[in-house]
Amino acid sequence: MVRANGAVSLRELARVVQTSEVTVRRDVRALEAEGLLDRRHGGAVLPGGFTRESGFPQKSHLATAEKTAIADLAAGFVEEGEAIVVGAGTTTQELARRLARVPGLTVVTNSLLVAQALAHANRVEVVMTGGTLRGSNYALVGSGAEQSLQGLRVSRAFLSGSGLTAERGLSTSNMLSASVDRALVQAAAEVVVLADHTKLGTDTMFQTVPTDVITRLVTDEPPAHDDRAATELQALADQGVQIAVAGASGNSVGGDSVPPRQARRDVALPGPRRGAGPGAGAGLHSAAVLGEPAPGAERARVADMRRR
Repeated sequence: MVRANGAVSLRELARVVQTSEVTVRRDVRALEAEGLLDRRHGGAVLPGGFTRESGFPQKSHLATAEKTAIADLAAGFVEEGEAIVVGAGTTTQELARRLARVPGLTVVTNSLLVAQALAHANRVEVVMTGGTLRGSNYALVGSGAEQSLQGLRVSRAFLSGSGLTAERGLSTSNMLSASVDRALVQAAAEVVVLADHTKLGTDTMFQTVPTDVITRLVTDEPPAHDDRAATELQALADQGVQIAVAGASGNSVGGDSVPPRQARRDVALPGPRRGAGPGAGAGLHSAAVLGEPAPGAERARVADMRRR
């Protein structure tokens, strides 16, 4: 399955072979020892992950529930009448589907998939960059795309990538994609990264967004056994990145079911961030839901996350 698709999720493997994910994880570990594949959190890919990038069909089948929850949560940060940029990726495509309901929105993108998701939105204006089409992820790249972004200024950039670490920030496996993502970042006052837990702790060839430029990370709750992802979240919070965590099986915070625009948990420590104006530091030093002071139970959950 990995040879045919380039990547596969543990959930899909378990379904196909009709066994548990625990058993599949053990078998994938054995196959990795033989050099037949590389493990990733939540799945497996062909060997050589630093140099090889999976195409859209492969990526679209990985961590689908997590991407849906992240998109639901991220859409809650977008206000009516805003101008934003949205980069290419399967997670940002999910976000775009939800942005179609935000009136007065202007979305600048280099992604054909993002533009397609918004094509029939009555009150959303879509502005596409120029550039050369990169078929593997349906994105416009190259000097044409970068030049079309010069002089642009928007409130937020929503980006995804191939990996995210506290040490290096967001990265991707393709040089042309990385260059356009950097141009998108330069156009935005704030940078919001959308990355499911399978990308946490993963480093790839080309850096797109350094950690000190990331305003907020929207992710899902790492599994209990995933120590690397939990450690990476803590390290990102230590560097001042606000972390909003969504439940993979629905929009939930600590098990409480709430509407999508409310399903968020921010974890942050003090630190300079792009777009942080006077007074912006208030509220960034503790957990918050909808900008209100965190109740005791929420603070306890954040404290537990920090200990992990």
